[in-house]
Amino acid sequence: MTRLRPAEPGDVGAICRFGEKHIPPHYTPLIGDAAAHRQVRRWWNESHIGAAVMEGRVVVADNDGHIVAVGQRGADHVVYKLYLYPEHRGRGLGRRLLDALASQLPASVDKLRIEHFAANERAGAFYEREGFAVERIEPDPSGDPALAVVWRARPITVREEWPRPPALG
Repeated sequence: MTRLRPAEPGDVGAICRFGEKHIPPHYTPLIGDAAAHRQVRRWWNESHIGAAVMEGRVVVADNDGHIVAVGQRGADHVVYKLYLYPEHRGRGLGRRLLDALASQLPASVDKLRIEHFAANERAGAFYEREGFAVERIEPDPSGDPALAVVWRARPITVREEWPRPPALG
């Protein structure tokens, strides 16, 4: 059974390993091997993940003790990570991760923002289906169009307490 929960300090190593395993095969065909491994070194290390976990900005999907999906927002309230193992896609888990991350935002934040590489067309299509509109596209300094960053946003219409309290009765 897959359940969503806030990441805990004991999850940091598993989240880093998730990134090491998932990111290179996902991104290498899109942005190249060097750029994919640069993403892992920069954003999936214990220092970065540990700080985000300690600040309560990471949500994981746990399937029988194994992390199968990770969502992370930045201190600026932008979702920077939303990754699922391929066999867990298409079941509503991505939407549930987005909803959990949105529910953690302060009441003063009225939009959920997200970013992705332009080359990640699958992510772009998912975000489009989830109501995210493109706000801007930021070219990469290298000039590589695949590495351009697409910034999207959607209004937050419903806020639920998250994690949800246990059912009564």
